[in-house]
Amino acid sequence: MIGVARDSAFQFYYPENIEAIKAAGGTVRFVSPLSDKTFPEMDALYIGGGFPETHARQLSENIRFREGVRVGVEAGMPVYAECGGLMYLGEALELAAERYPMAGVFPVTFGFHSKPQGHGYTRAVVIGRNPFFPKGYELFGHEFHYSKIAGLGALPEMVFSLKKGKGIVDHKDAMVYKNVLATYTHIHALGNPGWAPAIVEA
Repeated sequence: MIGVARDSAFQFYYPENIEAIKAAGGTVRFVSPLSDKTFPEMDALYIGGGFPETHARQLSENIRFREGVRVGVEAGMPVYAECGGLMYLGEALELAAERYPMAGVFPVTFGFHSKPQGHGYTRAVVIGRNPFFPKGYELFGHEFHYSKIAGLGALPEMVFSLKKGKGIVDHKDAMVYKNVLATYTHIHALGNPGWAPAIVEA
């Protein structure tokens, strides 16, 4: 069972990505970090893009879901997160001098700006070990985000080197921890055919 976070905070998904997971043999269950009062049972989690900053207080107040994600990650649950999902897996979101705790998988805080901090197509080469892609694999996608890292502890390992695009910092993207990969890059399954089978296999 692969949980897909889908609600008004996380609503950016290519329909083909969901279909690709099913075609690869995965069973999809839609879950909501906003409204699910407990963390649903699942074998893996896909958190797509959206605007978690517009729902920061609600996401922060849903402590059981946040803790469920963290406990699942520590137990080895595979998680693939894009953009909004990346932000949700951080330590906190900072908005208008308010700080909203998130899942806390990565020791990074995200701040927000009036202009896009990354906008356009991306081209990434996998340079490090991760749960979904072999080293040397080339991905094509896009990024569109108003956020960037505002504060961090020890910088997590990043496994994408961007030939095109800004990524998280210094043209690097995709933080990895255990079986989690979280990136600003959005990909389309038809252009990256190894992605969905890798999630199902993981």
